[in-house]
Amino acid sequence: MTEATTVEVLKRDDASRVTAMLFAVAVFTSACLVFVVQPMATKLILPTLGGSPSVWNAAMVFFQTALLAGYLYAHLLQRIGSMRGQVAVHLGLLLIAALFLPLRISGALGDPDPSAPTLWLLATLALSLGAPFAVLSATAPLLQAWYARVTAANREAGGRDPYVLYAASNLGSFLALLAYPALIEPLVSLSGQRWGWSLGYGLFVVMVAGLGVFAWRRRDVVATEPARLEAGPRIAWREKGLLVLLAAAPSSLMLGVTAHLSTDVASAPFLWVIPLALYLLTFVIAFQARPVIPIYLTLAIQAGVLAACAALAAFRTTEWLFVFGVNLTAFFFSALMCHQLMAERRPAPGRLTEFYLLLSLGGVLGGVFNALIAPVVFNMVWEYPLVLVAVGLLRPWSGREVRTWEIIACVIGVLIALSGPLGLALVRYAPDIRAAVPDAELVRIAQAVLGIAALFAFLLRDRAAMFSVVIGAMVWSGYHVARGYDWTLTERSFFGVMRVASTTIEGLDGPVHVLMHGTTLHGAQAQSERYRCLPTLYYATTTPIGQAGMIAHERHPDGAVIGVVGQGAGAMAAYKRSQDRMSFFEIDPMVDRLSRDPRWFSFINGCAQGPVRTVLGDARLTMEQEAPGSYDLLIIDAFSSDAVPTHLLTVEAIAGYLRLLKPDGVVVLHLSNRNLEITLPAEAAAAALNAPALHQIYRERPEAVQMSESSTEALVIGKSEAALAPYRADPRWRKLEATEVRPWTDDYVNLFGSLVRQIQYSAR
Repeated sequence: MTEATTVEVLKRDDASRVTAMLFAVAVFTSACLVFVVQPMATKLILPTLGGSPSVWNAAMVFFQTALLAGYLYAHLLQRIGSMRGQVAVHLGLLLIAALFLPLRISGALGDPDPSAPTLWLLATLALSLGAPFAVLSATAPLLQAWYARVTAANREAGGRDPYVLYAASNLGSFLALLAYPALIEPLVSLSGQRWGWSLGYGLFVVMVAGLGVFAWRRRDVVATEPARLEAGPRIAWREKGLLVLLAAAPSSLMLGVTAHLSTDVASAPFLWVIPLALYLLTFVIAFQARPVIPIYLTLAIQAGVLAACAALAAFRTTEWLFVFGVNLTAFFFSALMCHQLMAERRPAPGRLTEFYLLLSLGGVLGGVFNALIAPVVFNMVWEYPLVLVAVGLLRPWSGREVRTWEIIACVIGVLIALSGPLGLALVRYAPDIRAAVPDAELVRIAQAVLGIAALFAFLLRDRAAMFSVVIGAMVWSGYHVARGYDWTLTERSFFGVMRVASTTIEGLDGPVHVLMHGTTLHGAQAQSERYRCLPTLYYATTTPIGQAGMIAHERHPDGAVIGVVGQGAGAMAAYKRSQDRMSFFEIDPMVDRLSRDPRWFSFINGCAQGPVRTVLGDARLTMEQEAPGSYDLLIIDAFSSDAVPTHLLTVEAIAGYLRLLKPDGVVVLHLSNRNLEITLPAEAAAAALNAPALHQIYRERPEAVQMSESSTEALVIGKSEAALAPYRADPRWRKLEATEVRPWTDDYVNLFGSLVRQIQYSAR
């Protein structure tokens, strides 16, 4: 090789590295912007829909659909033969989309209808950020196609596989999602996030313009317009269907495991991003030239953790970190398996945008199934366990002949899995055994049995159909054993699953109707005439909420005006006298209907003396319509399962409550929570408003009849010092020491810090 040739080769190598670096940086930046905006925008819209965990799932349908639109646009743009023409069109659309900035939630559609909020949510997101998100999301496949054309024109070695840029795209998405809960959310206000993202979008437009100029003017390497790539063989319809299924299953599982997390901890971005970040990480690994986790290892681990997840899927335990860990691990390896199988089937670079279009279509279908179809078709959250079973069928199917031992293992595994509910049914008809073995012990036995069945499922991991049959039997058995009560009624709405059951409690003279929201008991009412109007659980007269109700009676013998945020079974209505006025503020019409149906609960229609009003809609919105200075007592007790609607605990929210109080009025915040420490932010909010506050943790008495009362933590905040006088006289109410925890505002919420504090307190 001559010296001149060597210099020319070195120039080409340097140019290749610069080209690859510039394209990678642009793809990385666009991915960061696309995936930072998802939790940010959803957090902006969350308060309008009561902080429901379903908001994220429905919002994900919008983001996935907008992503599909972006990928379709990128695919159609390839019909323009000139890359200069493509760059010009894309820059033009980026500039047009910039007219929707700075990022904000449009109020053009007004307030949502509580009975059907999904369409409002999708339409509002489309109006607010549909244009910039869709155009921005097209960047990854578009830049990969441009990169393939630029490098193909010059025979650069790195140009042979533009799919490596997809790993860079997903790495950017992954890091952006991790940065949101760890850095952005705790340190930057929502208004700062909005303006920061808008600035980032502007810088990205400049970056794309510069990249286009760079590609056009590389005269030292590119002498002519980059060549159009050969399209390559068509993707067969059967192959297209398989690619869509391989993309749909992880998308559905992501939303399913997210619902698992957010229903019982908090509907918050820091929990939403964990499954989404893991989802993106699987793309990074799958599309590496040499994946750090090879497919054979993925298949083995996925079989084991999926079987373990199926054994635990229906059970609830205080060890929620362990359960979430198992579910997240099963999700991660299931998604990785699907994406690695998909990566093995990726077509030639000429079919690159079509491939991404199929991938995006699968993502949309998975999201639509979870967020739009399942809530209508299923009365419980069946979509998650069903897809857990179905993903087993996507494992590679062995072509060899079925062996006798495999058939025997499949039959034994199914029989062992089904023995749990069969054994439980027998115990129900054997009072002596049931009396001797506590329910908790029966559940542990059932879990152990399912663990044995999981071993048989793992043995059948090379037989996709048999493996899935055993997994399906385990899931069905687990949900049957762990259901707790014999549910009389199960209904589902956008805001969650409500179930009603009847159980027998001797201390309450027999049957008691219980109301379960998600996995949390939200109400109970004795059906005997003697105890029917006795408020129970958190609303018992002995608890902080009950104490507040009794004090309101004493202070206002001629009648008190009481407002309750969160209706539940309507137990607070038991405190209503004929001279009182009581209003419930409830976001879910289903809750109002169930609590007013005498077949289930009669606190409102039966125990309350006189009519009780229910105002439907998010409490922050509907309470703005109430007259200032009109309430003697406000009780804030709105939870979706155990998740916290944080917008009801901010400085602005509490200021709104105080605005509605009479001079001697008080607001009681119910702060009991299994997983988050939310008392200190609430106390800090009261302090920021210079409002006096007292705190109480009530411990359920050991001698109390089951369900007659419940341990409760509450904070009472007064309109004035005089308003708290009756509470100060009770030694159970104490003033908390000043806290350094930052108060939550509509512009700042740090749920991650609340989770950490709760873990620290539990470890002491």
